[in-house]
Amino acid sequence: MNNQIIKRSPSNIAIVKYWGKHGTQLPNNPSISFTLSNCFTETKITYSENESMSLEFYFEGKENPAFKAKIEKYLNENRRYFSFLNNLDLKIESYNSFPHSSGIASSASSMSALIMCLLEIKYKDAKIDLREASYLSRLASGSAARSVYPTMTLWGKTPSLPDSSDEYAIPIGEMINPVFKTYHDSILIVSSKEKSVSSRAGHSLMDNHPMAKNRYATARKNTEDLLTILKQGDLEGFIRITESEANQLHDLMSTSTPSYTLKEPNTIRIIDEILNFRKDTGLPVCYTLDAGPNVHLLYPDSCSKEIHTFIEETLKNYCFDNKYIDDIVSSNN
Repeated sequence: MNNQIIKRSPSNIAIVKYWGKHGTQLPNNPSISFTLSNCFTETKITYSENESMSLEFYFEGKENPAFKAKIEKYLNENRRYFSFLNNLDLKIESYNSFPHSSGIASSASSMSALIMCLLEIKYKDAKIDLREASYLSRLASGSAARSVYPTMTLWGKTPSLPDSSDEYAIPIGEMINPVFKTYHDSILIVSSKEKSVSSRAGHSLMDNHPMAKNRYATARKNTEDLLTILKQGDLEGFIRITESEANQLHDLMSTSTPSYTLKEPNTIRIIDEILNFRKDTGLPVCYTLDAGPNVHLLYPDSCSKEIHTFIEETLKNYCFDNKYIDDIVSSNN
């Protein structure tokens, strides 16, 4: 008899960036992220009893041997957590709500969606332990640890939050000022090309980076400062840390050995337009960057009308095929 599980998990965008790791997907500094709503992965697992575990994997209707191998490797390396799969035949089908070529990192949403499905098989009708889900997602993809919670998440040991850990993320949505729960993330697609340097390779280049020690100290301070800013509803402070963190991330890339850049000319042009627009209007709009060329435009709902006009009239002209994706911070519901 076949059983079926379907789970969705969203992508997230880090405000304080995680860059550099040790051990098994353990972060060298804490990070804080917004959890998104519209950019998600939906995963379906059809399973039945079998003499031993077997696995099929399909991405958007097509077999994907590379990702199948990644899942098998993960399950084999973490077999002690997944003994309940030992006698199951698994057919895994996955798709993203956002275009695969849009440049949005999908490992966070795809791996956390997979883990949520597997834990649903484990717990059946009982409630899934989200801390366990975060822990297991982290083993698959570091940033996936943050995608199991809504609104806003912290991952990494932080002195002011005794419950925080490098092993799993914790939700901080209940701690933040309501204005941050209204935030939009308009993702401006500068390029749809595959990145020249993967995030995995980028993390490894931090091992001998001359700025690593100072970077980790700065990220820890920014995490503590941002927690206060989020509680107070300090939009100027939020803008300052958000843009500084984005710039530091890409500075680390350009000063690594070998050095590289993931920004493109239109990335810089969009940033310049945003800075000029904020100066001219006084609106609390800011940018952040992931490990790629695309620009995340962050702003509260109170100025969404003006920002969308700005995007339509100015920013989308710098986007690949005029493409951008509108998203919002997920709610606790």
